[in-house]
Amino acid sequence: MNRKPLESLVHSCLVVPDEVAPDRADRLLADLLSGVVTRSSLSHLLKAGLITWEGKQVKPSTILKPGQQVVIDFGSRKGPPAISKDTKFQPVIIFEDDHIIVVDKPAGLVVHPGAGQRSQTLMDILVKSRDAMIGIGESGRWGIVHRLDKDTSGVMVVAKTLTAYEDLSAQFRLHSIGRVYLALVRGNPGPDSGIVDKELGRSRSDRKKMSTVTQKGRRAVTSWKVQKRYGPVSLLEIRPQTGRTHQIRVHLASIGLPILGDQVYGSRVRKLAPGDQNLRKLAAILNRQALHASFIAFKHPASGCHIEFSSDLPGDMLSAKKICEGMSEKES
Repeated sequence: MNRKPLESLVHSCLVVPDEVAPDRADRLLADLLSGVVTRSSLSHLLKAGLITWEGKQVKPSTILKPGQQVVIDFGSRKGPPAISKDTKFQPVIIFEDDHIIVVDKPAGLVVHPGAGQRSQTLMDILVKSRDAMIGIGESGRWGIVHRLDKDTSGVMVVAKTLTAYEDLSAQFRLHSIGRVYLALVRGNPGPDSGIVDKELGRSRSDRKKMSTVTQKGRRAVTSWKVQKRYGPVSLLEIRPQTGRTHQIRVHLASIGLPILGDQVYGSRVRKLAPGDQNLRKLAAILNRQALHASFIAFKHPASGCHIEFSSDLPGDMLSAKKICEGMSEKES
């Protein structure tokens, strides 16, 4: 095989030489591609399904024989499509080592590719300069062990190795990872704290939405505590005990405390009373649900040490909070 620099390769066809004895793909290709890709990179290419034979995925244990032609797709290793140059959609790296990345995700940035967003996601940004993450975890969601909604900001952890991915995924399944969110909600709850214990599932009327009224629900538990009351708006500290899709947003809406700016589960701006100018101003400033992941704590997947990270309220929520403080002062 012609030894070209890795950067110049997109698709490469490799015919197993006649003089090579049949062997496992991971061993045979490691020898044939020595000097072209590292063993680690080869492993990720195999796991990502980027090496095929007659249209079928070649697995590490696949036995390759002389005369067989395999196709190696190096294209995805050259990085994802160019990301937006708009810095507001760039995540802040809070912490990074050989095992994990902890980021502060801005509102507006999708976590991983999906039906509504095929590129320019958090995953694309991270993998662009960390190609060893390809093959870690679920296909097309490399390294992602949990998600924040597109318009939810805040701290989250991403895995860089398979060991970290499996360990963190297990911690999330066991609900042993500590998470705290802050939310500005419409309404002034009577008690200072409470717990919402309601099953969540697909809405009967709209399959794109989640609901507490569903035929196939899964248990979901969310605890909340009032941090500050601003008349018609309250600042809540929220601790989800489970991790269901849209859990916090649906649970709070179900008890009459929809998150400010939530266009799916909260009241839309056009439905507000004509004189409700402060709430209209808040909605205009936010232009998204006022939900922020402020804290995360977990066991480091390699060292086993307890570690925790936090994220300050972003600018839009700080501005909204100041307006709320002004509303509260006028009423007092």
